[in-house]
This record gives sequence, C-alpha cells and structure tokens, in this order.
Amino acid sequence: MIRTVFMALAAAIALPGVSARAADMSSFTAGPVFSEYGKIASVESDLPVSPETHFKVIFDAKEGAKPGDVVRTFDSVARFVNMNVAAGVPEKNIEVALVVHGPASWFLTNADAFARHDPERINDSAPLVKQLVAHGVTIYLCGQSAVANGIAKSDLLPGVKLSLSAMNAFAQLQQQGYVLIP
Repeated sequence: MIRTVFMALAAAIALPGVSARAADMSSFTAGPVFSEYGKIASVESDLPVSPETHFKVIFDAKEGAKPGDVVRTFDSVARFVNMNVAAGVPEKNIEVALVVHGPASWFLTNADAFARHDPERINDSAPLVKQLVAHGVTIYLCGQSAVANGIAKSDLLPGVKLSLSAMNAFAQLQQQGYVLIP
C-alpha cells in the first residue's frame, strides 16, 4: 500500500518535467487576433465550439515573467481569444477579465514604475497588455497587491483598472456570470 502511494506520488511529480521536455511547439502558429502572442494549434476537436458561443471568462495571473518573456497567463489570454476566433466564435462574443495579483502586479506598470521595481530590465509584457486592452480584455490589478508593492494607480499602464482586491474581483465577476479558467 505504502509502495503504491509512493509510486503514484513519484509519477505525479515526474510527469510535469517529462511533458515540458516533450512539448512540441512546431505546430503552433500565429492567431487571427494577436499575431505576436497566444500561438495556437489546429485541433480536430470532439467538442466543437459553435459560432453562437458566448464566453465570459476570468484568468488569474499571479506569477511574474523572466527577462525577455511575457507573463504566461497574459499570453494564455491571447491564446484563448485566438483559438476561439479561429474556431469561428466572433471576437465580440468573447468577454475576458484578467485579474492580476502578487508578483505579476509589476507587469501592469508603466516604464518608470517598472524601473523602480527592476532597474536592470524592461517590462516585456507591456506591449501585450496594450493589445489585450485594445481588444476588449478587462484587466484588474488587485488593490491589496498594489498597496503592498507601492504601486499607485498612476503607475498603471493605460486601460488597466484597480479592484479592491483580487478576491473581490473574482467574486464580483463570477456573480456577473464569468467563469474562472483554472
């Protein structure tokens, strides 16, 4: 029994590393909305998406990004929009809210504020944030994370909004019919 549990635990720990090494991104291409971000692959799905589908989804971003990279969850938002538009869902039928907190908070700040946080690099996520806002993605920064990090509302990139907290944003948006994408 203990051996079985140990083997299952060892397999669960090993799988993420194996799948990351085996990932083949060669089939992923630019999407129809965000050409530089959110690359997608064509899939013959057994759960087709109807063009009449209306999405109201929330993405949760808390992890930052390494130098030269964008915040992975920000890119996932672009991928979600790209793949559904490519599948035939009109962009106007895709409502996305992005709730940002923790270390990811800094990636919603302008160049001056980001330099206060990390003077050795630039905010590589800023161009993607600009595009997300331009395509109707509502981006909320957790007010509690902002205060904890010394980020003022005036430090935010254009179009980024401040919520009382990430917890409140999740609760309020879900009450409005949004579904959290894990």
